[in-house]
Amino acid sequence: MDLLNALVALANFVIIPALSYGSQLALGALGVTLIYGILRFSNFAHGDTMAFGTMMTILVTWKLQDMGVSLGPLPTALLALPLGIAGTALLLIGTDSAVYRFYRRQKAAPVILVIVSMGVMFVMNGIVRFIIGVDDQVFADGARFVVSARGFREMTGLSEGLVLRTSTVITVATAIVTVAALFWFLNRTRTGKSMRAFSDNEDLALLSGIDPERVVRVTWILVAALATIAGVLYGLDKSFKPFTYFQLLLPIFASAIVGGLGSPVGAIAGGFVIAFSEVTVTYAFKKVLGYALPDGLEPSGLVQLLSTDYKFAVSFAILIIVLLFKPTGLFRGKSV
Repeated sequence: MDLLNALVALANFVIIPALSYGSQLALGALGVTLIYGILRFSNFAHGDTMAFGTMMTILVTWKLQDMGVSLGPLPTALLALPLGIAGTALLLIGTDSAVYRFYRRQKAAPVILVIVSMGVMFVMNGIVRFIIGVDDQVFADGARFVVSARGFREMTGLSEGLVLRTSTVITVATAIVTVAALFWFLNRTRTGKSMRAFSDNEDLALLSGIDPERVVRVTWILVAALATIAGVLYGLDKSFKPFTYFQLLLPIFASAIVGGLGSPVGAIAGGFVIAFSEVTVTYAFKKVLGYALPDGLEPSGLVQLLSTDYKFAVSFAILIIVLLFKPTGLFRGKSV
């Protein structure tokens, strides 16, 4: 019985949070890897793109809530998500036309585009803070739990109750659907195949008659969708605060690089590697070991490798190790 309680505690505090966080990082890393693979630069504005898309979705969600529109047990934000994606896509396409296209036509070095993306990042961050403010914004509604601790304890007789939040189920399910749709688009549609050809060999793709500007526009639309979905899922799971999305840039880039920058499969794998590493290293295992170990051997301390304040340091450490020993990542992406 105690072993089952230990497994439930481990699921509550490590497995389920890491699955949810990993899904969010994977979607964010997919956006980064699409830009790197097709437009060939590291987009440092991606975190604030997520913030902008989430802000747009929140504003539409609030309007729908004021009108009395809801999805019952599901968050109203899911209904507002398409409009958030559309607004973000317009922003990214407009930014590309006003900023990135000039440097692309000048055939500027990738490092120049990286610096330019930093400028775009600060502008986006300022826009989001000006419109919605700097404080936490909670916009989740509907049912909070799919499985509650009390209900689980009553059903199983265990002393430890499993908690499965609605936002966690929505996050994992939405990530699966989004990734499946993206891979279908890239592998089965004519536009997706054009994007892959452009990524593999730009000169040969141009000789084949592929319109580069169309590829760029579709790429930004896909990035807008991925960034907005990832940002909204993160906001539903935690809460929305603009600066938090700026901080997410490190684990997202770490996910993309660990998996293999430019590799969509690598981005997904890297997201879960980073998420499980961060959660496992910063979790205090005292409760789990208290259940699992025999009486008298329970630990007196927290049994925690690092404080949660150092969560992002785990991402940074893994990133450095991968760059030193395997710069192409787990799935042989482009070398950084």
